[in-house]
Amino acid sequence: MDADERSIVRRARLRIGVLVGLAIGALLMLGGGISYAALLHSQENLIAGELEWGATRGTTSGPPGCSWIFVSDGRTVDTGVNPPPPGFPLQSALDTVATTRATETTKIARNGTVYYVRTQTRGNGVVQAVFDARFQLADRRHLLLAFSLAAAAGLIAAVLTGVLVARRAVAPLAEALARQRRFVADASHELRTPIAQVHTRAQLLARRARTGATAADQRDLDRLVGTTRRLGEIVDELLLSARLAATPADRPPTAAVDLAELTRAAIVTEADRAGERHVSVTLDAPGDPLPVPGIESALRRVVGELLANALTHTPEGGRIGVTVRAGNGHAELIVADTGDGFDQADADRIFDRFHRGAGAGDRRFGLGLALLREVVTSHHGTIEADGHPGRGATFTVRLPTGVASNRSTTFRGGSHG
Repeated sequence: MDADERSIVRRARLRIGVLVGLAIGALLMLGGGISYAALLHSQENLIAGELEWGATRGTTSGPPGCSWIFVSDGRTVDTGVNPPPPGFPLQSALDTVATTRATETTKIARNGTVYYVRTQTRGNGVVQAVFDARFQLADRRHLLLAFSLAAAAGLIAAVLTGVLVARRAVAPLAEALARQRRFVADASHELRTPIAQVHTRAQLLARRARTGATAADQRDLDRLVGTTRRLGEIVDELLLSARLAATPADRPPTAAVDLAELTRAAIVTEADRAGERHVSVTLDAPGDPLPVPGIESALRRVVGELLANALTHTPEGGRIGVTVRAGNGHAELIVADTGDGFDQADADRIFDRFHRGAGAGDRRFGLGLALLREVVTSHHGTIEADGHPGRGATFTVRLPTGVASNRSTTFRGGSHG
């Protein structure tokens, strides 16, 4: 798999693991919430019962544990033998109930705890029952802490389990991608020879027919030659793409490639085509070698594709400037033309496979620039493009000159290809 496919698989594994973990964590939190609500309801009922019993039957000399009973006859308040907590009894509640004769229940946070207070009439007087809920509050805190720790541990265990499950679930996808790559490589390899033979025979037929064929037949033969040539190019691109995405053990070995010499050779190869189109091609390159680690055939394809792209979109009489120079820890290859340029709205999609931008002409398959990006990224480099409609375009490729690293790459811009 290439870097993009490996990234997709990793994201799928992580996403499945997180979702499984969140689902299990949500179930744990739901169970904890239900348990806490049940405890709270049970405690509230218990406290209400204690208050009702104390207000109805309790005495100041023997109130239940954590409780106080205060009895008022309208003039004095009997607080019993146990000293009341600070702030009690609630005199305002005693006065109100003595006047309205209606039972009053309230909850007060005071002294670092919560007191439940019930005030009602008893006979000719008023009684007030106070319950200290500090032990119930402690039980609630302990329950919440226990459930929080259990939920956190359960969430971590769930995420780890989810990641393991995701690894097994995504494994068939990774295997399918690997098989697809192998199939493309095998099929492309097997197709190269017969396609090359068909192309050669088409060229021979076109040469033989130049003297006796009609103009229509000659055009058909020329189209056949062009079609077989493009078909061979597509097969070569697919094969190179599959090789770049292969495992390190299956990849071609890397070596020090002289980028300057590679560029000179590519310009010589395109010299005839540039001459036919009356396009001038200039090269600004150092006299000394500029080595970059990589696969020579792949990097040759980068330079050739950029030159071919520029020639395709540069009109007669135009100019193409090629610059090769050393940077800070990297080598730069810059190809600038005075051709059609491209629309910036198309910039994000131009390196996509099979994308065909405006003015693509006979370059209808859209594999060239997509493969170019694969080659550059597989060499841990970057590619940028800049241009404007009718004012040409500039492609800049940067390749590390030292040992390749595994850093990620960000791309900007597009092309007119």
